[in-house]
Amino acid sequence: MKLPARAALATALVLGLTGAAAVPALAHAPATGTAVEAPSPRPDARALREAIKGLPNADATAALVRVGGTAGTWRGSSGVHDLVTRREADPHGRFRAGSTTKIVTAAVALQLAAEGTLDLDEPVQHYMPELFGKEFRPIPVRSLLNYTSGLKPGDGFDDEYAHRYDTLDPRTVVASALAKGPEHAPGAEQHYRNIGYTVLGLLIERVTGDTYAHQARQRVFEPLRMRDTYFPGADPRIRGPHNHGYQKMQRPDGTTRLVDVTEWNQSDRFAAGDMISSTADLETFTRALFGGKLLPRAQLKEMLTLPRLAPGVPEAVFGGGPQHMRIGGKAVWLKTGARYGYANLIAATEDGSRTLVYSVNATDAKGRGMNPVAERIVGAALR
Repeated sequence: MKLPARAALATALVLGLTGAAAVPALAHAPATGTAVEAPSPRPDARALREAIKGLPNADATAALVRVGGTAGTWRGSSGVHDLVTRREADPHGRFRAGSTTKIVTAAVALQLAAEGTLDLDEPVQHYMPELFGKEFRPIPVRSLLNYTSGLKPGDGFDDEYAHRYDTLDPRTVVASALAKGPEHAPGAEQHYRNIGYTVLGLLIERVTGDTYAHQARQRVFEPLRMRDTYFPGADPRIRGPHNHGYQKMQRPDGTTRLVDVTEWNQSDRFAAGDMISSTADLETFTRALFGGKLLPRAQLKEMLTLPRLAPGVPEAVFGGGPQHMRIGGKAVWLKTGARYGYANLIAATEDGSRTLVYSVNATDAKGRGMNPVAERIVGAALR
């Protein structure tokens, strides 16, 4: 059955449909082993304006978009700062970046690998033997990066909203995950989960003798002058300018209401999803990463390599952090991220012609499907 264009795109972003992967042409030289693709036209300003018009609506209260690359740029925003004052959304507002944090974590880990501080082939147990029981086979550090570690998810609060001001230490999350034992042998299957990156954050702290947040700031944020980007830890607020996030909540009678979820202590997400950033900073990061300014070419190739899995299991769709897929005929590396009230994406085409960063104040950011506003943005920007 042939899916409509919008449905096919949403399915691809959720399930990670993929083709052959290669290092983007942004990184020093054209990728090899891939078909030559027609150059992208300039960003379609009309389509992009249409994609974000009419906010706030039932799906989102605001949207911030930045399109870049060698084919041209476009910037746009729509919606409101909050539903009380209804003043215009701040295009420079900060937001909870969610799982786009993982790409920063991967970059830090791969820098350490390039320096010889961290060996991707060594088992995690070599660095943190006290964490793992005998039921775990040796888990290569690389498998944390590419979601093939076999670790089961850690436990969290049953009612996250009710506990949104409480602190759940990431070490507690890791301990609960390891208590469940392994799900499969390392490298055999790929399952997208936070737990591998939570462990990776702790591993970065172990080998550097420093906090993960400081390592990220020193190695990524400060060199790139990402002044809006930081880790809040247990602080539930978003410091500096930001647009409010809202979440649909169900009433006892089955109807829904919008609840302001801007304040939320998400320290348990740690190196997997606790970062706060802006679209300008994430665009800077995206271009630097895929332009080869953050990682040596060997480590960038490591990040953009799909692992080989056990025979008979679904093929890998994630490399060492980002996801690979084709959108509008273009090969794209991307990473989505969502926390309550905020749905985000960073993406770059392999030919270097297009980058995309957006943050949508989605009213169901943790829903199972793709937000309709975000879906329209991707369709307009990457087609």
